[in-house]
Amino acid sequence: MKMTKAKRNRLIYNVVTFALVIIAFFVLQSMIDAKTITRSLKGQLVPICCWIVMAVSLNLVVGISGELSLGHAGFMSVGAYTGAVVSGLLLNVYQIEDASARLAIAIVAGGLMAGIVGALIGIPVLRLRGDYLAIVTLAFGEIIRNLVNVLYIGTGDGRLYMSFLTKKLPEGVVMLVDGAKGAVKIKPISTFIAGFILVLITLAVVLNLINSRAGRAIKACRDNRIAAESMGVNVTKYKMTAFVTAAVLAGMAGALYGLKSSTIVPTQFTFNQSINVLVFVVLGGLGNVLGSVISATFLTILPETLRAFADYRMLVYAVVLILVMIFTNNPTIRSFVNRLIAPFKKKESTPGGDAQ
Repeated sequence: MKMTKAKRNRLIYNVVTFALVIIAFFVLQSMIDAKTITRSLKGQLVPICCWIVMAVSLNLVVGISGELSLGHAGFMSVGAYTGAVVSGLLLNVYQIEDASARLAIAIVAGGLMAGIVGALIGIPVLRLRGDYLAIVTLAFGEIIRNLVNVLYIGTGDGRLYMSFLTKKLPEGVVMLVDGAKGAVKIKPISTFIAGFILVLITLAVVLNLINSRAGRAIKACRDNRIAAESMGVNVTKYKMTAFVTAAVLAGMAGALYGLKSSTIVPTQFTFNQSINVLVFVVLGGLGNVLGSVISATFLTILPETLRAFADYRMLVYAVVLILVMIFTNNPTIRSFVNRLIAPFKKKESTPGGDAQ
């Protein structure tokens, strides 16, 4: 069966996306082995992977599903705290010393917990539309952050202890989550290799979902909800699929992010973080997975690069954002780029052979 132009374009897009990520990994890994990488960039490698996963997962909700979510950092915080607790439990109670095994289990646990929370939130929330949905997801993120402020979890005598609102734990308990102090005494175990694998998993999940039957149904619901419903598409089901999938991926990114340092505090997952991830998505292009990867990488490195500007660093950062948005959305520039790449586009040899 002959491959249509649309399928060929999707295949090329997917291959290019994976190829760029893999090439970047090997280049950075070779720099690490040769000890030619700067300390600043080396310290940013795990966060870059986390923000790539966050941007791609949010793009699934905002760009593909067409729903504005402003509480994505809430799912990240659920994954981060779950990962910290699971890692501490495996180390202190089950005596599992293998850091790779603890990291893998913690990331999976963080994703599952965030997925459960996403499903519970999505059932009532996804029946809303537009600004109402954005406001409710924003409230969700703030509620999660405030709940963590009064959560106390510790281990002792081979058991896990938990208290809510007040710190009522037995004496001698090793604290894992200490209320407003956040998750404490974490053994940092996150690695760049684990982040790279998580990015590949995220790309595989999202790109396969987008190109599947469910993905086409999700985009149909985004483009015209009434028409999709009239054709028998279960709008709530497919929007829930995108929402929960994004929540699981955000939870996994949160677990990786949380286990890169010795402490996690609730202020790391404020409304501003959700907005930052949304900026990654918008700058990279709604529905453009590769764009999200590039923008998340660029905007994570940029603030550190601009430290030479001292007090004017964030002003320069804002100006750069504005210029990039103008450049990418200018019709004249876009038409010029299209003319440049036009000779490289292969023309169809048979008319009418493409699926619309």
